[in-house]
Amino acid sequence: MMNRPPFKEVEASRAAFPATTAWNVTQTVDPDYTPGSGASKNVELDGVKSGLWSGKDDVKFRTIDPSDDKINKASLYKLMISGVTPRPVGFISSISSEGQTNLAPFSYFNIACHDPPMLMVSINHPGPDKLKHTCDFILQTKNFTTNIISEPFVDAANYTSIDAPKGVSEWALSGLTPKKSDTIDAPRVGESGFSMECELEHHYHLHNDNKDRTSTIIIGRIKRFHVRDDLIDDSLLVDTERLLPVSRLGGITYGRTREVYETPRPVWEKEKEGDEVKKILGSDGKAKV
Repeated sequence: MMNRPPFKEVEASRAAFPATTAWNVTQTVDPDYTPGSGASKNVELDGVKSGLWSGKDDVKFRTIDPSDDKINKASLYKLMISGVTPRPVGFISSISSEGQTNLAPFSYFNIACHDPPMLMVSINHPGPDKLKHTCDFILQTKNFTTNIISEPFVDAANYTSIDAPKGVSEWALSGLTPKKSDTIDAPRVGESGFSMECELEHHYHLHNDNKDRTSTIIIGRIKRFHVRDDLIDDSLLVDTERLLPVSRLGGITYGRTREVYETPRPVWEKEKEGDEVKKILGSDGKAKV
């Protein structure tokens, strides 16, 4: 195992957090892209000059079989959370049938549907057939809130990931503010600029090859949205620049959203008349792969 110095020692050697970093909108990676041209040829991008993004056969890949007995599950976890990035973080508040509360962040999370409004979160469990407190409480009371984490309270939110025993309040440990929900019992996070009250729509237990229950997928139907007034316009568009959302990367790394670019979705009725598309399709109007 690699001998790493204490984290605080490493952190002290780094620059201070750039709180005033401006929101920056740039051109897309390849503004002159044409249909059929493939990956960008911009050699200033890492790996482009050496052909690593070319899709050619001489680019080496490592193939990993998750069923290989030589690969431990901790390594698969490291592989997946570092490769599937960035991930949004669902900050989940739940409550038990006895009124005990729990607060924890989960990055196996995303929206699932807008009509009806649904979201999903997958909760890994601490051991065979054991339930993490969040999952246990949601299955008991069938409700929870999902809150988006923003930079001003990311450290407090991260502290709720502590492996506290049942009965210890992550709310008190984090110093965050529980706010009463309109339709459910679980409170929302007062500091969050975007919160959702959810009722349990469906759950699905996942089992490993040993038939152990290792995770549970929770699907929640959103009953209420709470969006801070300065973050939303009349069309219900949320201002990402002001929301300051964070994302999860590999290991203990978080990401911030400060540099973005826009690229429109192509529309077939327009694109099919272009010379490049016609050339790709050929005389029969079908692309050859």
